[in-house]
Amino acid sequence: MPEMLLSPEFWVAVLQIIMIDLVLSGDNAVVIALACRNLPAEQRRRGILWGVAGAVGLRVVLTMAAAVVMNMPWLKLAGGLLLLWIGVKLLVPEDDDGHAISPADHLWGAVRTIIVADFVMSLDNVIAVAGASHGNLGLLVFGLLVSIPLIVWSSQIVLHLMERWPVVVVIGAALLGWVAGTMIWSDPAVVALVSSFPAWSATVAAALSASLVVAAGKWVETRRVRAASVAVD
Repeated sequence: MPEMLLSPEFWVAVLQIIMIDLVLSGDNAVVIALACRNLPAEQRRRGILWGVAGAVGLRVVLTMAAAVVMNMPWLKLAGGLLLLWIGVKLLVPEDDDGHAISPADHLWGAVRTIIVADFVMSLDNVIAVAGASHGNLGLLVFGLLVSIPLIVWSSQIVLHLMERWPVVVVIGAALLGWVAGTMIWSDPAVVALVSSFPAWSATVAAALSASLVVAAGKWVETRRVRAASVAVD
């Protein structure tokens, strides 16, 4: 582990995991606020803390399981393709708020709501973080532990930054595209097909994937805006 901490590649991967968690956890912060909004003031903080603890624990288990199975042939390819779609979706505004969360009027009801909602919403996060960890469980756990306090305290800040500076969303989507390209290129089945390619081709594949996500997302967004304008006219 000490040798791992001295590796630049280790810290690049940790940074990727933290950025992915921050970009993809904004919805979770909204769900937490909605689930706890009807609790008495003295219970609201406890509801948030217990709900986040349960959701994070569940996510760690799911992500570790995903990281293990990602080493099987074709699963990284499938996960990478799904992550490409998630990255494009991140750039396309939702038609509605998408948060049909009923507020709970007691502590454990709110905690249950937070955990269940986080489980349903965490597929994108689990796949992205598992891909960024490259199957390294030590890196995975370390990155998640570092990112947990950032998620808890910074999700609302990230949401504000996304609203004020849309380029933050573009950067996040490009990062997901980069991780997707890396996942696809490192799939055991794909590696067997591209073994004769030079080493730098993996970086090119990741860069092309990042560019593809941004271009596709902007194209879909533009088409949606034009369709909305035609409908108004």
